[in-house]
Amino acid sequence: MRWVVQGLRGEMGSGASPASVATHAVAPAATDRRGPVLVGGGSEESLRRFLHGLPGVDQVGAEARAARLAARSIKREAKLAALDLAVRCVDLTTLEGADTPGKVRALCAKARRPDPSDPAVSPVAAVCIYPDLVGLARQQVGSSGVAVASVATAFPSGRASLRVKLADVEEAVAAGADEVDMVIDRAAFLAGRYGKVRDEVVAVREACRGRVLKVILETGELSTYDNVRRASWLAMLAGADFVKTSTGKVAPAATLPVALVMLQAARDFASATGHQVGVKVAGGVRTAKDAIRYLVVVNEVAGPAWLSPGAFRIGASSLLNDLLMQRATQLGGAYAGPDDFTLD
Repeated sequence: MRWVVQGLRGEMGSGASPASVATHAVAPAATDRRGPVLVGGGSEESLRRFLHGLPGVDQVGAEARAARLAARSIKREAKLAALDLAVRCVDLTTLEGADTPGKVRALCAKARRPDPSDPAVSPVAAVCIYPDLVGLARQQVGSSGVAVASVATAFPSGRASLRVKLADVEEAVAAGADEVDMVIDRAAFLAGRYGKVRDEVVAVREACRGRVLKVILETGELSTYDNVRRASWLAMLAGADFVKTSTGKVAPAATLPVALVMLQAARDFASATGHQVGVKVAGGVRTAKDAIRYLVVVNEVAGPAWLSPGAFRIGASSLLNDLLMQRATQLGGAYAGPDDFTLD
């Protein structure tokens, strides 16, 4: 379903819910299987009024709720199910200048069969790499069901012309990428040039040619939870399939309160438009305990509809082995160590 902003009614005050604001801001238009998009219409000023008309985030309340959810304990049976789900939601990632073809081959083998000794362990959701390695990854994952995700748009800084950014996306798509993880222009966003950010996301979405588009907000550079909420809405209105916390190159990266704010935005957007946008957390999620805490927040804030790889992802490199170790411990009763699993 495609959506067009109608006047971006920024006169709505902070007392309105995000869903009620959005209900007045968007209306259905032509069919598009890739989801909502903010097209044309809407001047820079009207876009600003809409985004700044969203209710402010209660920082103390968001952090307190995230802490309460993180402290929840779950039973053994539920923990095993959560570990299996977390494995399926992983975007197994390597984004280093020293990445070699051999490292990518090993990454893809790990993604296809996370635990070669246990065929019951599902493949991960995707491998995430740089554009020049997409062709190799495409060959390695084959028909396993593991998607090939490529970062793009001058990752991680986003400091390049739109022409260069689109060439980055086109290279990845031509090489066989199933998903594209783009970065927004944070400098433009923080300067209040929301139209520029919107137009770049729309242009990248077109260049994706139907591939899944994940829009990285780099929340560690956005300073406030209000900005995280605004950036999430802007990306969703512009056609994101997922909104993503971070590149993993900036601290802080993913945090539970930031994820909570983004999940609230995705939930309210779905309530207003009928269109579900996924959320991806990336950077700093290293242990099974971390992953389970995020799954609890997803369930409690957005709801069970987001508890699948189609609506929630965890971008990580070292997390997968800890998930496998904790899973083996749950099944066998004895603690499994890192020597029981491959390092890559």
